[in-house]
Amino acid sequence: MKPDRIVRARCAVVGGGPAGIMLGYLLARAGVDVVVLEKHADFLRDFRGDTIHPSTLQLFHELGLAERFLRLPHSEVTTLTIRFGDTALRVGDFTHLPGPARFLAFMPQSDFLNFLADEAKRYPTFALEMNTEVVDLVYDGRRVAGVFARSPHETLEVRADLVVGSDGRTSTVRERAALPLRDLGAPIDVLWMRLSRRPDDPPDGFGNIAPGGILITINRNDYYQCAFVIRKGGWDVIRDAGLEAFRTRVAALAPFLADRVGELASWDDVRMLTVRVDRLRRWYRPGLLCIGDAAHAMSPVGGVGINLAIQDAVATANALAGPLRRGRVSSRRLRAIQRRRELPARIIQTFQVLFHKLVIERVLATTGSLAPPLVARVLDRVPALRSIPAYAVGIGPRPEHVRSAPAWDR
Repeated sequence: MKPDRIVRARCAVVGGGPAGIMLGYLLARAGVDVVVLEKHADFLRDFRGDTIHPSTLQLFHELGLAERFLRLPHSEVTTLTIRFGDTALRVGDFTHLPGPARFLAFMPQSDFLNFLADEAKRYPTFALEMNTEVVDLVYDGRRVAGVFARSPHETLEVRADLVVGSDGRTSTVRERAALPLRDLGAPIDVLWMRLSRRPDDPPDGFGNIAPGGILITINRNDYYQCAFVIRKGGWDVIRDAGLEAFRTRVAALAPFLADRVGELASWDDVRMLTVRVDRLRRWYRPGLLCIGDAAHAMSPVGGVGINLAIQDAVATANALAGPLRRGRVSSRRLRAIQRRRELPARIIQTFQVLFHKLVIERVLATTGSLAPPLVARVLDRVPALRSIPAYAVGIGPRPEHVRSAPAWDR
């Protein structure tokens, strides 16, 4: 393939999601020439995860971005409440977490990515190629030396000392690099939809659980982003039953939404997310590293996938900013990043797989009465314990902090 244009950079980041844009920003801030390639023309995507965790807000404080960032429209959640039928149980409290951010922030991911991309563009070493899809890797012998990409107007070759695959759970980079993958299995998929929110709605609803169903309602100020959990492969069965039957099931799980399920005018208002839980056995090869969902696809349980991806990006920038400024990065350094970040991924995925089996599958299979789990009842009755799940969700194992020094005066 002879490209129309050749670009040279120290690092080529494939994928403009949270991990890719954060890594691009941090490397540019540290004086590394970096180009981020995003296959879509913009960041506006329906039903991407919109959770900004306390650990991410802590990073923004470290970078001096928190005040500007939190001026963007967002909602804040300090407690997590799960409804089992008519019973509301408080199971998480973020107000006692360490650090300056003691809440979960919910913001459209497009706003988050646009904000971070705009901040990165202030650095002369940052480049963002939108509407540019990576289709293959460039090799120099056995070493990955760049990527081939195409846009509607041209073909592009990016030559780089390091290629970072942050292109998600269907990563082209990891497929082209033939990195070995372990599938941990996921018995569920998720249907995403939007329903309007009203001022008199319950203030603390988040998870809604009843026999045979689970509905997550994320407060997005004037509407809810709703996640309806289904059995793996159950999408066709739901559609065959008809839209009215689906509306009825949604209303049964969250009765306060019963007067607006008619906003689901057609199946076009419902999107399916195929849930995957997998992990690369090896995240790297010479000249290439995968991070975020490209290295470890997470279940929506806990909403921690974005947090983990951003932590991967910070660890990568901390370890590689200096070596990238000086030239090639050794496989030894890439191996060290996997060793550092694989343990948090393993811990979270182990919990998610157990939660699928012990909670979600049982709820979806239940047709009779459903009692709240003992652990949820204990958390509701003992406020001091609620900071434990809040820490697990909001900060997680091995949180990262910005170590790479800025190379530019702002």
